[in-house]
Amino acid sequence: MAKEVMLVTGAGQISMAIARRIGYGKKIILGDKNLNNAKAIAEILVNAGFDVEAFEMDLSSRASIQAMIAEGKKYGDIKYLVNGAGLSPSQASKEAILKVDLYGTAVLLEEVRKVIAAGGAGVTISSQSGWRMPQLTPEQDRALATTPTEELLKLDFLQADKIENTLQAYQLAKRCNEKRVMYEAVEWGKKGARINDIAPGIIVTPLAIDEFNGIRGDFYKNMFAKSPAGRPGTADEVADVAELIMSERAQFITGSTFLIDGGATASYYYGPLQPGLETGMAEGKQ
Repeated sequence: MAKEVMLVTGAGQISMAIARRIGYGKKIILGDKNLNNAKAIAEILVNAGFDVEAFEMDLSSRASIQAMIAEGKKYGDIKYLVNGAGLSPSQASKEAILKVDLYGTAVLLEEVRKVIAAGGAGVTISSQSGWRMPQLTPEQDRALATTPTEELLKLDFLQADKIENTLQAYQLAKRCNEKRVMYEAVEWGKKGARINDIAPGIIVTPLAIDEFNGIRGDFYKNMFAKSPAGRPGTADEVADVAELIMSERAQFITGSTFLIDGGATASYYYGPLQPGLETGMAEGKQ
């Protein structure tokens, strides 16, 4: 019997939390570049009663994305997308971050849009980091949103010599994710489907622990300590929002980004985390 299919990219804690929240009764195709990671998360979900297939998928490759979509179509209509794949500033080069987080996400949204079923919904995970970068021009924002996917990495302001460090590459990628979701929401709407973005703050995951131990570790620890919430978040708190925006209760919500950061961005601009204050820190400079 055919099932509704949910594509999940990135075998991490946030992807798993969202899949556990909304994946019951669906066929879940769990893709990750590291097949062993995908199998490990799939095993946890299968042992909890979910129907999951692990799949080796490279977000930076259109052919790999298309292969994952083809795998999903074997089981039924593709109704849901959860994109939790990506690299962090401490994990990769500027070029790799742009190739995976920026280009790969744009291609994924484009390819899934071609097959998404009416009534379908998707969510992609960006980051609070894109909210702290210097303002882009309206022309740059439009370019991130609407440039054909195969031309994105050719944009002048995305060239490696124009990007200071991996943090700035990551911020640009996440800004692109949010702008791309706005553009794709219009296109997905023509299929009767919706797409939104979640921009999490410091969420305790293995990736976040890499950041805590990286060159910007003190910055991130200071960030959640001096945010209104006073703590990092959990993957299940991200899943709470994903469950809402992918449900029938959210039919009027599309093309939006939901900032979930415990108020860290608010504190960065208007509270004790302001870079000019003694309690704040100049991001990426330490």
